[in-house]
Amino acid sequence: MRSIWNGAISFGLVSIPIKLVNATENHSIHFRQIHLADGGRIRYRKVCELDEEEVTGGEIGKAYEDADGTMIPITDEDLAQLPLPTAKTIEIVAFVPADEIDPLQMDAAYYLSANGVPAAKPYTLLREALKRSNKVAVAKYALRGRERLGMLRVVDDVIAMHGLLWPDEIRAPEGVAPDSDVTVRDAELDLADALMDTLGEVDMDSLHDDYREAVEELIAAKASGEAVQPAESDDSGGGKVIDLIAALESSVRAAKKSRGEGDENEAENEGDMADVHPIKKTASGKTASGRTTTKTAQQKSTPKSTGTKKSTLSTSSPAKKTAQKQKKTTAKSTSSASTSSKSSVSAKKQTSTNARSTTKKKTAAPRKRASA
Repeated sequence: MRSIWNGAISFGLVSIPIKLVNATENHSIHFRQIHLADGGRIRYRKVCELDEEEVTGGEIGKAYEDADGTMIPITDEDLAQLPLPTAKTIEIVAFVPADEIDPLQMDAAYYLSANGVPAAKPYTLLREALKRSNKVAVAKYALRGRERLGMLRVVDDVIAMHGLLWPDEIRAPEGVAPDSDVTVRDAELDLADALMDTLGEVDMDSLHDDYREAVEELIAAKASGEAVQPAESDDSGGGKVIDLIAALESSVRAAKKSRGEGDENEAENEGDMADVHPIKKTASGKTASGRTTTKTAQQKSTPKSTGTKKSTLSTSSPAKKTAQKQKKTTAKSTSSASTSSKSSVSAKKQTSTNARSTTKKKTAAPRKRASA
């Protein structure tokens, strides 16, 4: 890999000659601007606004524009004379735990390569020290005309450096959070946790740029003169008010299905509600009155994935419906017999009660005369 900067790491009194190499590369597809009328390419030319003549790169310098529009020329010699100790040095200023670095500060990434055989020993020493301490090094360096902040860490057997933004370059997140107070229920958090567990982890190496691949296919099709088929629109419901619980439940089911973890029975019954029938309970030859059990609101809101037993629901198969009709007919006849039996028992109890009342009245009269 081609180096973009040569210098040294300053580690106390130890100096480690290194080369700076880009650790990342851009795979984005770049387009050219063309004239729609004839397809000619549009180019930009650097023209002096005073004499309106095109100038070459050797004739172009840099200047600072003052508030009143005055241009103050700044040459490379002016910048080279600045007292900048990090002009050719990556100066380590501290060693801190990695979690103290805000990821918002992370910028470009580079590999640091030992420059020459004498640099191998101090380079390895710094690498192993970083490994054993589980810390990262905070450093200052100069690149492309400005001093920058960096973080050194170990990647495999190489020291990598991440360019960091200065703390005052990180904007405060004012006005970004929702304005209104929102309360999240425990049930919603439980479903969100279930979705996170179902999605699980991912192999970062398996991720790729689907959009770039689609653009490449589009370019290939146009280059070969093939007809380009329009992509199917994916209406994800953006901007619509949704039922959060239902969306989370659907997401969990979709994630399980994509991983082959879905319940087959649940998949078969999904979307079909079972019929509700009254249940007849019998005990000691007597039949109790039929009670129709319906779904409560809590049962309706319980996710299917919890596996709750629907003991009061019957399946919709024809055989079971026939059996239930026969049971219902038998239960009705038994209920009629039980009702008549209960009526007879009730009449006997009433006769017995009347007899006892008459007997009490007869015995109470002589007692009153005796007292007189």
